[in-house]
Amino acid sequence: GLAIFEVAQGRWAPVLHPTASGPRAVLAAAPLNGRDETLCAVAGGDGRLLLFALSRPAAAAKLRLFEGAVHGLSWAPRHGLPPDTTAALLASGHDGEMLWLDVTHRPGQAPWVRLMGRYLLPPCKQRWHTCAAFLPQEELLVCGDRRGSLLLFPCSSSSGWAAESTRIVNGGTDPVVEDSSNELEPSCLLLKGTLPLEPPLSVLFGLHGKTGVTSVTIHRGYIYSTGRDGVYRQLHLRDQQLEVLQKHRPSKGLQWIEELHFTSDGDLLVLGFHADNFVVWSSRTGENVHCIPCGGGHRSWSYCSSPLAKVFAFIKSGDVMLYHCEAEPCKQQVLLPSLHGREITCVRRLGAIEVPGHATVNVFVTGSEDTTACVLVLNENSRAAVPLARLSDHISSVRTLAFAMGPGDKSFGDEGLSALLFSAGGRAQIECYRLLCAGDTESESAVACQVIHVASHRLDKHWEKKKNRHKLVKMDPETRYMSLSVVPGTSTKQLPTPWKFLAAACSDGSVRIFGLLEAAQKLVLVADSFHHQRCVLKVEAFLHTWAGGERRHLLCSAATDGSIAFWDITGTIVDAADALHQAEGEMQPLALGAPLVTIMAHSCGVNSLHICKTPEGRYLVASGSDDGSIHVCLLDVALGRGEATAMTCLQVLDRVSRPCAHAAHVTGIRVLQPDLLLSASVDQRLTLWKQCSGELVPLSTTFFHVPDLAELDCWEVVEAGGELRYYCVLCGQGLEMLCGTASSKPLQEAPQ
Repeated sequence: GLAIFEVAQGRWAPVLHPTASGPRAVLAAAPLNGRDETLCAVAGGDGRLLLFALSRPAAAAKLRLFEGAVHGLSWAPRHGLPPDTTAALLASGHDGEMLWLDVTHRPGQAPWVRLMGRYLLPPCKQRWHTCAAFLPQEELLVCGDRRGSLLLFPCSSSSGWAAESTRIVNGGTDPVVEDSSNELEPSCLLLKGTLPLEPPLSVLFGLHGKTGVTSVTIHRGYIYSTGRDGVYRQLHLRDQQLEVLQKHRPSKGLQWIEELHFTSDGDLLVLGFHADNFVVWSSRTGENVHCIPCGGGHRSWSYCSSPLAKVFAFIKSGDVMLYHCEAEPCKQQVLLPSLHGREITCVRRLGAIEVPGHATVNVFVTGSEDTTACVLVLNENSRAAVPLARLSDHISSVRTLAFAMGPGDKSFGDEGLSALLFSAGGRAQIECYRLLCAGDTESESAVACQVIHVASHRLDKHWEKKKNRHKLVKMDPETRYMSLSVVPGTSTKQLPTPWKFLAAACSDGSVRIFGLLEAAQKLVLVADSFHHQRCVLKVEAFLHTWAGGERRHLLCSAATDGSIAFWDITGTIVDAADALHQAEGEMQPLALGAPLVTIMAHSCGVNSLHICKTPEGRYLVASGSDDGSIHVCLLDVALGRGEATAMTCLQVLDRVSRPCAHAAHVTGIRVLQPDLLLSASVDQRLTLWKQCSGELVPLSTTFFHVPDLAELDCWEVVEAGGELRYYCVLCGQGLEMLCGTASSKPLQEAPQ
């Protein structure tokens, strides 16, 4: 049966007798926009469908849809229909057939029904749909099924079969519909054959696991799907194929996500269940807006919100419970919104974007102990940090970031920024994204950012796929990636491969090389070495090219014992590219071999590392340590003579050290010019050094406000007047950006 509860009167009113809807009935309701009316659909286990307006249930249209039970029933808004009178209804039976019906409300009469399409769901155990949405302009239908798959179907409104039931029981005066099982009803079974049974155009099988897709939403041209796997996904269409851009895990413990609500003020509300509570979670504030004890998600429920009130209804122990909350003005005043929930561990500048009518906008990416990475802009005029996108795929802290700059997507415009972003950290996890940023004068940040998840890799996740793993030592799942560096210049005439390569410093004492094929979304471990035998803190890859075009890919790694090793990884990169091409993206990791040169630069761990090429073709390698010291060495790269194959020779030409340059760990260092060096430390001092006469001389020192400094990034800008200015961004317990010029006059040191 069906009954309604009148909140104002506090009483129940019957709508349908139990016999009217048939056994094992399912219910779906669709409020009509602009009208104080609701269309209701009730389907039973005998395949019958009852359609009526809630204000006049006696005027009902009755159809026979299937021979068996109706398992799935849902309304879907459709562009092009008058929203105050018509809505689209989708119904699916036990054999995987799904029907699309357009239902039009007629005051005082039974709804008018038109069969628009028939679709075939892919075979699975529980073969019915759970939710659906029409794409406004493409004439396509996206739906989710009970198996967790997302499906794309064609839909055209050019054909359809109209059926209506004009018979009104009891003259339409009785609000309760009597049993009408003996009446003649229009049957879709007789005329379904006039429409073809359409298979899906695109299938993402089991996208949300085996527990089902709970909702599909269209917002600003993107498709959003939710499921009971604790994540919601953003998708788009490419050549009529569904393509996942990224996934979001909104809140820890929110393992059952039901719906997404996009608010008019730009917030995204996530509806779901956390343990036995119904939760409405705000993505803007990162907090629960509502938390209602209800017993969990295995129950019938409904939520409705308006500017005046929020209402949540659910069934518990056979009783219908109603939660009503009137809207109240927010008493909390946020003085400065947070970027992350915990300290920021790494920061990288993506680049600058010119936006008409705005100052130049700098785009950054930060990583944090709160397991997220954030794409944001820092506005120099308003001194505000505005997040553009938040990446939540990591299960542990994000400790390091790296970019591979590349051409922008042609469909996104030529004036934006495009790059591959690698993020890594705890639990031996690496994530890769494609970032596309462009100016957007309508947004608050003046920048629009599109994030596409490309690939991911975890060492322990790939362990079970290894052959003869009983003969190997299992990789520590607690391994942390401490630093990342993209190997430059791997797509050239000498090495014509679409693969990009990434070097990683690991806490288990290894240096690892990974290969990425963006088109196939594959991230593969291709080489490793345990030369350091202790935690490797930093890696930096660089490319050396001779006048004749000969190239060498070189790698620098630094460990906790203060040693810095230099590797020639050219042969490894070439061999890995060949093996990946022949094995179609799968291979056993190669050995990196021994480093060319190892120097002891510090007495303890190397916390910062930077390499800069000089005009003479040599390399300055600057490093900072736990003991507050700074070390700079000048490196020359040459080809060995006399061998059949020319070997790379590295020679350290000069070394400069400054003990006790800072009073604490030196966690950030950058070579600005061959004779200028910038260092930052946990002692909250930012110092500019000049290298002259075999020593480092301080030029200036600035105190910054960020405690527990984790990392530093720098870039230079030529102002309109031709003046060269240096900018730096620092992260730790906060984020700070500084600007300055290079002075050539040293500081007067105090007498010892």
